[in-house]
Amino acid sequence: MKLDWGFDQFLSVKAFNEASNGFLMDDTCVFGAEVFVSKERSMGKGECLSMVKDAVMYKHVWKIDSFSKINTDCHDSKTFSSGDQNWKIQLYPKGKGIGTGSHLSLYLALADPTSLPRDTKIYTEFTLRILEQTHQRHQHGKASFWFSASDPERGWQKFITLGFLSQTTMGFLLKDTCIVEAEVTVHGISNAL
Repeated sequence: MKLDWGFDQFLSVKAFNEASNGFLMDDTCVFGAEVFVSKERSMGKGECLSMVKDAVMYKHVWKIDSFSKINTDCHDSKTFSSGDQNWKIQLYPKGKGIGTGSHLSLYLALADPTSLPRDTKIYTEFTLRILEQTHQRHQHGKASFWFSASDPERGWQKFITLGFLSQTTMGFLLKDTCIVEAEVTVHGISNAL
């Protein structure tokens, strides 16, 4: 728990020393602080948001060979790390929800959401992309989302139609190989007080 709060650059030395500003009177300065105690904190409703300074984007490339032989509803990538969190890509080759039977569905998910404390949320910006392997006209979706143990995945039920995906001239499935990319940037973490 952080016990002290303040500002690294509250006032410039030049402005502080300028007599007309009134901060120094007879070479004397008075400092004060007002402290407010929030009733919400005592009821457990406060949050602490930690923003990531100079957040770094991590790119994960997932090459799926023998795509037509996937026989599960959901196919998961290997786990990868970004922003001190473990992630995975979830691919539904026959769709999910309203995309079932007509679209491929694609999601970013926390690899182990049960490891997060109950009220922790992770603010993440991400792009999911299926690479078009011949002309570089990729199919992508971009989103920002607060991931948590109770809401561990975000994506698109209708990412790309199965008909468009399977057209050999489109280049998304080349020699029965599909390449999926995830670009993930964690911008902040929120914890309950």
